[in-house]
Amino acid sequence: MPGRATAVILISGRGSNMAAIAAAAAAGQIPLAIAAVLSDRPAAAGLGIAQSLGLCAEAVPAAGYPSREAYDAVLAQRIRALAPAPDIVVLAGFMRILSPAFVTEFSGRLVNIHPSLLPLYPGLHTHRRVLEAGDRQHGCTVHFVTQELDGGPAFLQAHVPVLAGDDEASLSARVQRWEHIVYPEAVGLLATGRVTLREDRAWLDGQPLAAPLLRGET
Repeated sequence: MPGRATAVILISGRGSNMAAIAAAAAAGQIPLAIAAVLSDRPAAAGLGIAQSLGLCAEAVPAAGYPSREAYDAVLAQRIRALAPAPDIVVLAGFMRILSPAFVTEFSGRLVNIHPSLLPLYPGLHTHRRVLEAGDRQHGCTVHFVTQELDGGPAFLQAHVPVLAGDDEASLSARVQRWEHIVYPEAVGLLATGRVTLREDRAWLDGQPLAAPLLRGET
């Protein structure tokens, strides 16, 4: 997808990563147009933030559907109806496990950021688990979304040291600061077509990535 790509960003809460991506796009740092910001929660604070940034923002409420698949079908239909059709579907704090049909439809253009150095600590409560394990390093990972939870090919990571005296709040804040740096960069790599998903692997500039690109602190 060379040139200026189009994205839809899915959120469930504050949307801080959405705001970071939108700021990078508005500043011309990445060649991206944001078609819409959608949330499964009508009360998500990020919807108001998106509107204040001049973005199309709306809720696609998840309540009331008989199954995850039923809701995902409606969400996919809403995404397909956007004009222009999005090249990239960005999960930015979207707190739902997506159905296989949804993941398959948007495969190769569906990305997420996870607050750990995947494959370590998939799932929830990553900062607590890192502290309980006594790890000395933590971080975040941008990856393609597949049907394996937090298991899709990773292509960008930021490393953050775990400091003496860290608690969940302090560690989370430092990781999130790096999320706001690397997620816009990762979306830019997708928008320019430099990063792609091929043969169940992440590729950079036409070559398979042996390991994610690294950013962050030592």
